Amino acid sequence: MTARRLLKTRTPWFRLEVTESDWQSESPDDLVRWLEQILLIRRFEEAILDLAGQGLVHGPAHASIGQEAGAVGAMSVLCNADRINGTHRAHHQVLTKLMNSATPSGYRAPGDAFTPLMQDMVTGLMAEIMGLDPGFCRGRGGSMHMRFAGAGIPGTSAIIGGNLPHAAGYGLADKLLGTGNISVSFFGDGTLMAGASYEAMNIAALYDLPVIFFLENNLYAVSTHVREQTREVCLTTRGPMLGIPAIAVDGMDLIAVRRAMQEACRMIREERGPVLIEAQCYRFLHQSGPRPGSEFGYRSREEEAEWKARDPLTTTASELERLGILDRHQINALDAKVRAAIETAVTALTETEPETNRQKVPAHLWPDPSTIDEGILGNLSELKSERFREVGDYHDDELQTTKLITAASDVIAHAMERDPRIVILGEDVHRLRGGVSGATRGALERWPERVLAMPIAENGFVGVALGAALCGLRPIVEIMFGDFCLVAADQLFNQVAKIRHMFGGGFGVPLVLRVRVSPHTGYGSQHSGDPSGFFAQFPGWRIVAPTTPFDYVGLMNSALRCDDPVLVIEHVELFQTEGPVPTRDLDFCVPFGKARTVRSGSACTILAAASMVDKAVQAARESGVDADIIDLRTLDPLGLDWNSVEASIRRTNRVLIAEQGMHGTSLGAKLVHEIQLRVFDYLDHEIVHVTGSRAAPVVSAPLNRAALAGPAEIIAGLSRLGMTV
Repeated sequence: MTARRLLKTRTPWFRLEVTESDWQSESPDDLVRWLEQILLIRRFEEAILDLAGQGLVHGPAHASIGQEAGAVGAMSVLCNADRINGTHRAHHQVLTKLMNSATPSGYRAPGDAFTPLMQDMVTGLMAEIMGLDPGFCRGRGGSMHMRFAGAGIPGTSAIIGGNLPHAAGYGLADKLLGTGNISVSFFGDGTLMAGASYEAMNIAALYDLPVIFFLENNLYAVSTHVREQTREVCLTTRGPMLGIPAIAVDGMDLIAVRRAMQEACRMIREERGPVLIEAQCYRFLHQSGPRPGSEFGYRSREEEAEWKARDPLTTTASELERLGILDRHQINALDAKVRAAIETAVTALTETEPETNRQKVPAHLWPDPSTIDEGILGNLSELKSERFREVGDYHDDELQTTKLITAASDVIAHAMERDPRIVILGEDVHRLRGGVSGATRGALERWPERVLAMPIAENGFVGVALGAALCGLRPIVEIMFGDFCLVAADQLFNQVAKIRHMFGGGFGVPLVLRVRVSPHTGYGSQHSGDPSGFFAQFPGWRIVAPTTPFDYVGLMNSALRCDDPVLVIEHVELFQTEGPVPTRDLDFCVPFGKARTVRSGSACTILAAASMVDKAVQAARESGVDADIIDLRTLDPLGLDWNSVEASIRRTNRVLIAEQGMHGTSLGAKLVHEIQLRVFDYLDHEIVHVTGSRAAPVVSAPLNRAALAGPAEIIAGLSRLGMTV
């Protein structure tokens, strides 16, 4: 007869509860300091809501009023080197981490005033939320994007789920660099429904990363109750399902959260990470602004009253009274001290309009509008001392003929020998003699512990790489097919591409993304795309496309020394092509923003890259057109070698842009626009843009060929350009 045998998880999974003795065991000085921090968060956010009501906060104000105990309890266990991130609702966590970083040893909350540095933290965070130049991100991040690396805050993310992979990346860096630090990612119940959350937790579990995933379950994703988000409302189940120990705790209880964090840290240090904590709490107000959720009709006043009866500010103060640590007069004095610090910040950032009672921002505190484009990319000063070479700089006896894919494998392995911070992440990179392309073969043979196999979770592992890049590693990420970049679009475009600019710049994001492009192979519409055009929409990326083995070595070396994110387009059609590479030199660089003239001519200019360079040469030869053919090498519009392009067009007065893939997602349209802005007066003919079909490539061989541009299409384009062919 059929029998049922109940299955049980071997992963620790429990609810942690505290008693009066847990409170009694804590230092009275610490308890008072933690109450001060709860008060500081509450008064700070009340001030932010008041400023928003006066129109002095541009953008949302996601208050965490009601959730202060979780932030203070969690931060009480962390040291300054431990890192945190959060989501759009992170004032409470960020402010507490900032204050802990600035609080001097021996500080006693009851009697000691805030030091100037402590006051600066309050004022700086307020300035950032108000969008002012003295803010930690120069006002660019505001309420939802906050960063202060010196306090262990690499940056919060307004895209739900976006921050969890970053924390896993912090943990990966800490593990490989042996720092002993722990990272914490704070997020809400709504975020737990996002796929990136599971990708991040799974990768963190797979590699035993020292990360705490701290879930603030406040029951509502904006107005949607957790029961409307998932069938299984016991959210700690998500931990054991991935092999992650899970702890449920009362998030309104300061000491309960502290104990949960202490236990999570113990597990990580003694039994390996990660750990999931679910702190059950409640936000007293609506998603954003000063009104309660009941006014919007998605929850009742009775429910709100039940939770407000457990207000962590009130209950913590009452507990300290019961323990005889503070009396009501002392609590009021502590509150007055905090209010004074908040008022000091407000006074520093506002002034009264003449003849009115209205507050305004002093003009000198606003960022200079002319700086809006600063910080998108670095200035490449980190490459100024590098040794730049072209193939013509070497004698013939210094060169050997090498396949492009062999050159790729050799230079990556050599770079990993030179720089122990370089790691490789991607699918199947640890198998198949160097992954699906063979590019990691040399690294596998010499540095297998730094070649990290990833699950099929592009968005997750790109985010992990970003977090690792922010914390001391220099990751190389392999994307198996160009179309898969769209799976990772949030991390690639919302996160990597924007992070330096929106956090005010001044830090590096040394991440290299290798993307295979193979439209000619018959893999069909979802495995054949060239994503260069997508990346060109986001100027935080540098884009290079090596055509020769020599250029691959030089451009990869530049990419791995660069502090900007770099996309390396690897066209599979070129993998087996051969060319000269220095026999004993794999350390040279090819500069970004330096095109290569492949064929000199005077009749017209052809701009091409990757596999289209040889096709352009073939087309010119077959048509007899005296074309000046330029291999762009660097493709991002901000970094492209416009000097060479403009000089060629001024000589030839005609230009054709040759691309192989789909018309709609091509890079060329941006180049057409830019060329017209730069050299319109030198053009004797409209710019001709050759691309593949409007449809994506497909499997059928003749249709696949029809979808792609080649020599015949370039020749037809030359005819449209007025060339006699």
